[in-house]
Amino acid sequence: MELTSYFKTFEGKRILVLGDVMLDSYIRGKVSRVSPEAPVPIVQLESREDRLGGAANVALNLVALGANPVICSVIGDDAQSEMLIALLKESGISAEGVIQSKGRKTTVKTRVIGNHQHLLRVDEEQIDPISASEEEQLISKVGELLTQADGMIFEDYNKGVLTGTVIRSCSALSRQHKVFTAVDPKKENFFEYMEVDLFKPNLKELKEGLGVTFEFKSNKEAFLEAVNELESRLNNKISLITLSEHGVFFKEGENLKFSPAHIRNISDVSGAGDTVIAVVTLAMVSGMGIELASKLANLAGGLVCEKIGVVPIDKDQLLAEGERLM
Repeated sequence: MELTSYFKTFEGKRILVLGDVMLDSYIRGKVSRVSPEAPVPIVQLESREDRLGGAANVALNLVALGANPVICSVIGDDAQSEMLIALLKESGISAEGVIQSKGRKTTVKTRVIGNHQHLLRVDEEQIDPISASEEEQLISKVGELLTQADGMIFEDYNKGVLTGTVIRSCSALSRQHKVFTAVDPKKENFFEYMEVDLFKPNLKELKEGLGVTFEFKSNKEAFLEAVNELESRLNNKISLITLSEHGVFFKEGENLKFSPAHIRNISDVSGAGDTVIAVVTLAMVSGMGIELASKLANLAGGLVCEKIGVVPIDKDQLLAEGERLM
């Protein structure tokens, strides 16, 4: 099947994105003087902006590719949560799986930008694990939504939503409903994701999760041993390791391959991992094999790194570049 045909099959795919969602808030202004109260710059406010962040950025990439993502998460029952839900709806992302809890605080990361320089970040968050009651509500909601899902992504930012109980229960539900499941992990709960279809750590996360150290460029053997150990402990079907400037690596059974990175003018690597997991999941639920899907995701990750800030992939640009390079 040609790449154009695959892209057409992306349309309307229903993908659950389960994990930590947040608001990225930006305060921008000019700095022309230092405060007389303390040796800090005074920012003359010019604008405020709120954007979707965390797992919601994965959903933004899915929307950009024509899919219908559904966010599944637990957030606060506060003014910030209302803003987050409004932004989800405005962006074409379903909030059907979002649980608002009075016992939880919505995560907000506020960045103060003065004269185009990042001066300060203020984090409002609650990172302890969600309660047993919140776990039960979330798992129940995911179970309902999986009956009409084409795929599910676990997007872990270590903010407390993806507890061991949530991971194990939702993984079991995905197998029960025969729904393709992909994971973008963090060190916490790294080995809870048993028997998933695709596990996608980056190289740093792979080393941290396994507690190993090696130099990738000079010791590929140690890298492959680490991947084998990972699979022996998780029993996952596919491993996809992002390697930054070295590209990506995939392993599916005995089939394995490195794909080099495309030469890019890198402006900002923020959000590249979100793009990769969105693209590879959508590609595979649309019938693409892992070799082509990993190449497409690798290309997509490089394209978003050319943009400043966290931005979703441009579908037309990805298709044009894919047809030219793949």
